[in-house]
Amino acid sequence: MDPFIGEIRLLPFAYCPADWHVCDGSRLPVQQYQALYSLLGDRFGPYDGMKTFALPKMDAPANMKYCIALVGIYPPRD
Repeated sequence: MDPFIGEIRLLPFAYCPADWHVCDGSRLPVQQYQALYSLLGDRFGPYDGMKTFALPKMDAPANMKYCIALVGIYPPRD
């Protein structure tokens, strides 16, 4: 089953799988992740002229990671 774009999961690994990114406050390019940006906007970091946006920063227990889906199904609005 494909995840929703922007879905966050706590995974029992020290890494995130392909097409997922650790929720560590990293900045991603808007052009490369337009769908994710349309959901998150600049909610987790300062506005920088629409070049990048920040992912949430979430601390996980030891040997676990919070991961956010970069690709998948765009969540319906209804």
